[in-house]
Amino acid sequence: MTREKTGRIIGATFGLAFMQVNAATLPTAAAIPVRVLALIAFLAVFRGVRRLPAPPPAETAPAETAPAETAPAETRRHFGRRYGYVVGAEVLAAVAGILVINHLLHAPHAMVAWIAFVVGVHFFGLAAVWRTPSLNLLAAAMSACGAVGLVMAALGSSRAAIASVAGILPGALLLGSVWWSLRASATPAPTATGSAS
Repeated sequence: MTREKTGRIIGATFGLAFMQVNAATLPTAAAIPVRVLALIAFLAVFRGVRRLPAPPPAETAPAETAPAETAPAETRRHFGRRYGYVVGAEVLAAVAGILVINHLLHAPHAMVAWIAFVVGVHFFGLAAVWRTPSLNLLAAAMSACGAVGLVMAALGSSRAAIASVAGILPGALLLGSVWWSLRASATPAPTATGSAS
């Protein structure tokens, strides 16, 4: 499996997890449809990822001679050191926030909102590392969900309301983002016309 496929599977898996875990706060009549729809969406995305064609063979020129901005997306989108820094910062921020929320603020109902906020912000980092500006939209949407969830927690909203805004909605955004990227990958690139031979 290519690195790009792996990244999409990871995103879809987290989307499914967000939705499944947070559906537990909903009444059963609402939780079951959310869980079923999340699973169907995940399976559809997983199938789409598996059916993506293999990337074309890499150029034979040495990698150091190609500028980073012209390198194929497959070589730019990797899980290297910079990716590790982004994920490491995400984990540290998440853990530090959870400790503060639980032990200082005594507001465990705000944890899901904090996690959504941190995951959203980490997508800004991935957008920069992978040179994929389209991830900034997902980053902004997820961060906004987390921020709204934190405000709701501070105002005393119910766990179900917070989980819906800061858990279920971000999960749907993750699954939708991967699905959208699959549609974009399936769209044939426009061919140049009138080029010289």
